[in-house]
Amino acid sequence: MSAASSAPATPAAPLLTTPLNALHIELGARMVPFAGYSMPVQYPAGLMAEHVHTRTAAGLFDVSHMGQLKLIGADAAAAFETLMPVDVIDLPVGKQRYGLLLTDEGTIIDDLMFFNQGVVDGEPTLFVIVNGACKVGDIAHIQARIGQRCKVAPMPDHALLALQGPQAATALARLAPGVEKLVFMTGGAFSIAGCDCFVTRSGYTGEDGFEISVPAAQADTLARALLAQPEVKPIGLGARNSLRLEAGLCLYGNDIDTTTTPPEAALNWAIQKVRRTGGARAGGFPGADKVLAQIDNPATLARKRVGLVALERVPVREHTELQSTDGQKIGEVTSGLLGPTVNEPIAIGYVTPAFAAVGTRVNAMVRGKAVPMEVRAMPFVPANYFRG
Repeated sequence: MSAASSAPATPAAPLLTTPLNALHIELGARMVPFAGYSMPVQYPAGLMAEHVHTRTAAGLFDVSHMGQLKLIGADAAAAFETLMPVDVIDLPVGKQRYGLLLTDEGTIIDDLMFFNQGVVDGEPTLFVIVNGACKVGDIAHIQARIGQRCKVAPMPDHALLALQGPQAATALARLAPGVEKLVFMTGGAFSIAGCDCFVTRSGYTGEDGFEISVPAAQADTLARALLAQPEVKPIGLGARNSLRLEAGLCLYGNDIDTTTTPPEAALNWAIQKVRRTGGARAGGFPGADKVLAQIDNPATLARKRVGLVALERVPVREHTELQSTDGQKIGEVTSGLLGPTVNEPIAIGYVTPAFAAVGTRVNAMVRGKAVPMEVRAMPFVPANYFRG
């Protein structure tokens, strides 16, 4: 799941800080407004070094701006399933899944992660993580739609850290023996450096790694214990963005929003067979008729999300117009930068379906100049998730 798009502060809403704010400043971070928070965009090593370190060792990210909540009660899974086109009811205890909150028009309110914790304190419990800029609206939406069927319990007193990279398991297992036995999209409770943590083997970089929920009062202790490991360095939002883009992962507010449906966004993989036409629990989610019609008949799509690589060394940024080689407007770039690992300009964008096939040539209009691009398969960098 993504970091959320930035939300500017206003005089009425001063920037919030995470429980690790003092540590970021101590480490020399450059702080920027992001999703209503003051967040580290990079540390003195710089974005490129941080990106490379995460791809080769282990990077520690503060993602405490994200929203954490629990859905509690016997009806929680069935209720939550009415809000999303994914299989919630059959998710096994101890497993995590990617989900999509939808509007009644079938467009994306937010993307999120949810985890079946099984019975906690006598009641079935789902643990949910949503995007930072969306969390207030998401929690209100969930409460309004299913609050009468289950308890919706926000967790504002918890921080969230992500430890990502090929050496993440080595570093974390030193502090939490047994955590290395987790596989991708599983999790459990661990004591780490005396902190009460809930750990999932997941993240948003395309690398192996973990996301760790911890009481806010213990976040500084946990972060310092992790940073004391020789493999681990602090990583800012800048590298988080370049890592997720190389991994072909959507950023909410850029690549998906309330104007895009899951099929347009190439997220059909997130919709299990049981919720599709002919499935045992087909439909029954907001905008189901539209979404299922688009899945069943892709020819009805007006646009498709694709990966793009520039054929000249010119970074192509978000909102850049895409044209056919004969000058017709066919779409727009939604995220783009020079990929540090692939060492070429990469982008995610939307094009009309006739131009969505891998290998298709298009032009990006950068400051009035046509920059040739080619549609490529995503991810741009192969995923390194640990599946056992």
